[in-house]
Amino acid sequence: MQIFAFYLFASIVIASAAFCIFARNPVHSVLWLILAFFNAAGLMLLVGAEFIAALLIIVYVGAVAVLFLFVVMMLDIDFAELRAGFMKNLPLGLLLALVLLAEIIFGVGAWSSAGTGDANAVIGLPAGGPSNIEALGTLLYTKYVFLFEAAGLVLLVAMVGAIVLTHRQRGGVRKQVISAQVNRRPEDATRNTQPEIGKGVEL
Repeated sequence: MQIFAFYLFASIVIASAAFCIFARNPVHSVLWLILAFFNAAGLMLLVGAEFIAALLIIVYVGAVAVLFLFVVMMLDIDFAELRAGFMKNLPLGLLLALVLLAEIIFGVGAWSSAGTGDANAVIGLPAGGPSNIEALGTLLYTKYVFLFEAAGLVLLVAMVGAIVLTHRQRGGVRKQVISAQVNRRPEDATRNTQPEIGKGVEL
């Protein structure tokens, strides 16, 4: 079962990577890249690296979503055309989603059938010991805790830089003045009145 799962995931990874490169539509390239990451996560499960598999799905697919936002912001994509083709491609999208779900279930089943001891032996951990997630977490938050925090700081700076680079000045939009909002007094913002019945409200 593990051999069949390996060849299945590996072939789909290679094929989806090729389609990602040769696709003319950037949105299609992003979708092929997501498919490649899902199948690469299946390969990581087969060798017992469930932490890397989770990273591929959570972090890398999330990064692909950010990449998609960059493509939308920097390229002139016709959203009307995208919406028009959404319902037409909905059955195909649901079919692909079911295939991905079946692949994940198949990969988890193949990984579980190997046993925890065999998975630990593949990645060099003693059989019956802590899993690679526990060992990696212990190492990150003890010996490499400062480097781990530094990596988070670098990612924060990169996120702020991406926001600054993609920020656009649009005409006809009122700019937010932070100082005016901070210095505004409550009595200048609201006014309590007691209008008489039938008199309406004075604007």
